Amino acid sequence: MTRKYSPDRGGQPTSGPVLPRTPTKTSLLARMDKRNVAYMLLGLGLFTTVLLLPEMSPALDPDGKEFPLTSQGKAALALFCLAATWWVFEVIPIGVTSICIGVVQALFLIREPRVAFTDFMDPSVWFIFASLVIGMVFTKTGLTRRMAYKTMSLVGERTSMIYLGCFTLTSALTLIMAHTAVAATIFPLLMTIYTMYDERGGTSKFGKGLFMGMAFVAGAGSIITLLGAARGAVALGFFKDITGRDISFFELTKYMLPVGVVMTFLLWGYFMIVYKPEKDRIPGLPQKARELYSKLGPITGKEITALVIVFSAVILLGARSFVPGLDGLHKSAVLLTTTVLFFLFRILSVDDLENVPWNIILLFGGAMSIGFCLWQTGAANWLAVKWLVMFEGAPGFVFIMAIALFVLIMTNVIMNVAAIAISLPVALVLAGYMGVAADVVLYSALVTAGMPFLLLVGAAPNAIAYESRQFTSGEFFKVGIPASIMLMIVLAVFVAFIWPLMGMPVLLEG
Repeated sequence: MTRKYSPDRGGQPTSGPVLPRTPTKTSLLARMDKRNVAYMLLGLGLFTTVLLLPEMSPALDPDGKEFPLTSQGKAALALFCLAATWWVFEVIPIGVTSICIGVVQALFLIREPRVAFTDFMDPSVWFIFASLVIGMVFTKTGLTRRMAYKTMSLVGERTSMIYLGCFTLTSALTLIMAHTAVAATIFPLLMTIYTMYDERGGTSKFGKGLFMGMAFVAGAGSIITLLGAARGAVALGFFKDITGRDISFFELTKYMLPVGVVMTFLLWGYFMIVYKPEKDRIPGLPQKARELYSKLGPITGKEITALVIVFSAVILLGARSFVPGLDGLHKSAVLLTTTVLFFLFRILSVDDLENVPWNIILLFGGAMSIGFCLWQTGAANWLAVKWLVMFEGAPGFVFIMAIALFVLIMTNVIMNVAAIAISLPVALVLAGYMGVAADVVLYSALVTAGMPFLLLVGAAPNAIAYESRQFTSGEFFKVGIPASIMLMIVLAVFVAFIWPLMGMPVLLEG
C-alpha cells in the first residue's frame, strides 16, 4: 500500500487515506481571481473618476497661448489611466488590453473608430513585426545557436561574465541596428544560453536578470547613434525646425556615447545585485559550447542567405542617414522587405506565421493608438505645458531635470517617438524663457526617452523580453523603479558636470 503524506501532520506518514486538499487550491485560485478583479476595478475606477472630473482650466505657456483640455482630451487621459493600470497588473492579456484601447475610443466617441483602429497598422508596428520575424529566422536557420555557442565559448563559465557578455553584445549591436531588431535577434540567443543554465526551462533569478537586462541595455545602447532608434531622427527634426540648427550624426554620438556606456555597465552591476544568479558558474560551459558549435557543421546556404538579407537591410537603413537619395525610404518598408525575401527564398513558410508573438504586436498597436489619441485630442500638450510651467521660475538645472522626468514618464506609457514628439517642441520653446540652452534640453530628453524601464509598452525590447516568461509585468515595474532613479542620477551628473566639460552649452549667456 502506498503511503500518503498528510499536510496536517507535518508531512508525517499516515496509514489511512488522505483526501486531496482541493479547498486550499480552490481558495488560492479564488484569491488570484479576487486580485485580478481588484485591479480591474481599480482601472475602471480611475477611468470613471477622470472622465467625470469637472472642466479643467487650460494650460498657458509663457506667451499666454492657451492649451485647452477638451472633453475628448479628458476622456483620452481617462483611457490612459485604465490602460496603464491593466498593463502593469496584467488583468487580462496585454494584447487584449490594447484592443480595449481601440474599443473604448470608439464607444466613448473619443476619436473616429477608423482613426483609432488604423493606428494598430501604423508603420512602427510593422517595423516591430519585421524585427520579430528576423529573430524567428535566426532561430529556424540555426544562426542563433551559432551565435550563442560562440558567445559562451568566449565569455567563460562565470554567470557574471555571461551577464556582461550578453549585455555588451546587445548594447554594441544597437550602434548599427534599431534596438527592436537587436532585441528580436538577441532574444533567441538568450533562450539558447538559458537552456544551458537550466535545462528544465523554469524561471530563475538568472533568467529574470538575463532577459530584463537585455531590454534595459538595448535602450541604453540605442541612444548612442541615430541608427539605434527612430526617436533620434524625430528629435533632431524638431530641433532644426525650432532652432534652425542641424546636429550631425557624430555630434550626437559624441555626447551620448559616454552616457550609453556608463548606463550599460551600471545596469550590469545593478542586475548582479537585484538578480544575482543562483549559480556562480556553469562548470565546463566553454568546452561544452565549443563541442556543440562543432556539431553544427559548416554554415548552410539558408544561413548565408538569411545573413545577406538581414545585413543588406541594416546597411540600407544606416545609409539613409548619410545618402540624400535614400532618406525617402521608410525604415518599416526596408525591414519588411526582409520578411518578403525570407518567404521568396523558402527560408520561412506560411506555418511559421503561427509562431509570431501576436500578443506583442497587439501591445504596440495599442501603444500607438493611445499615443496618437493623447496627441490628437490635445491632452498630451495640455499635460506637457501644465507640467513644465510649474518650473518656470526654477533654476535652469531643475527645469532641465523636470523635462527629462516628464519625458521619462511619457516614454513608459506611449511609444518613445510619440513621447519626444509631444514633449520636445514645448520644452524647446520654454527653454528660451528659462535661459536654458536648447542643446541640453534635446540631449536630456533623448537620454530618458531611450530608457523606459517601467512598463512593457515603453519599448519593443521590453515586450520582446517578456516573451521569455521569466518575469511578470509587475516584476518589471518594480525592478524598473530603482533603475529609473539611477538613470536620473546619471543624467544629473552629466548635465551638471560632464557635458559642460565636453563643450555642451547648458545655460544661455546674458
